[in-house]
Amino acid sequence: MTWSKPIVSILLFEVFVSKPFLKWAGGKAKLAPFIESHLPSDKRQRLIEPFCGSGAISFGIEFDSYLLADANADLINLFDALKQQKQGFIDYVQSFFIDDNNEEQRFYELRSQFNQSNDTLERSALFMYLNRHGYNGLCRYNRQGGFNVPFGRYKTVYFPKAEMQHFIEKSDRIELMHGDFESVFSKVQAQDLIYCDPPYVPLSPTASFTAYSQDGFNYDDQVRLANLAKDAAQQTQGVLISNHDTELTRELYKGADIKTLSVQRNISSKGSNRTKANEILAIFK
Repeated sequence: MTWSKPIVSILLFEVFVSKPFLKWAGGKAKLAPFIESHLPSDKRQRLIEPFCGSGAISFGIEFDSYLLADANADLINLFDALKQQKQGFIDYVQSFFIDDNNEEQRFYELRSQFNQSNDTLERSALFMYLNRHGYNGLCRYNRQGGFNVPFGRYKTVYFPKAEMQHFIEKSDRIELMHGDFESVFSKVQAQDLIYCDPPYVPLSPTASFTAYSQDGFNYDDQVRLANLAKDAAQQTQGVLISNHDTELTRELYKGADIKTLSVQRNISSKGSNRTKANEILAIFK
């Protein structure tokens, strides 16, 4: 089906904004200006991200305070370690960023160490290592809860010290929460604006979303999120949701103000395999 509304083309590798310290497949760092231009309210008291991922929108748009939430415990524990330990945690993480650890065998040894560890601080540091050394910033777990992203095979690996320090500078305004998005919505207040970047609806019946958290994210979750957004928009400064542009998402977000954009993403390691995908930003207000 062809939609009549104009499509805004966003080349994700050409627009510069303040970057988060995590690589993140589908991250919104370079879409922050577009999203900011469509915020339904001028009030900037608290921004809530129930699917915070790398926290790109919170890093890229100024609010008085933030609530970063996610179903991925490793992610929230990493943010918390950096918030609490500050420079000491940066130094600890950097100790894993050595040339000897950018080898395939060593990567899988450290991945196994991460999967077997019950030490929150160690897991947080290794999660950061895996994020930067693994394939394309993917975050994926198997059914047993084991992190299973393969080795990225990068000649050099960037250590985002400046970006981590930027997070520390902002961290006294950041509240962290691990939990399902419904539990996050239960905490919203009148001054809040909510931005949701859930796992996307597949573009085709044969496509599927590999588990970002051990519990996954299915059609019922998409419906539950849409209903919560509609309700919360009446009690807050508004709710925005990003997703693929499909008949299903158009139906789910009926009644919202829909902005359409064409986003160029690079999921393959080869630049020639970059493809454009149509997305929507649904604005409930």
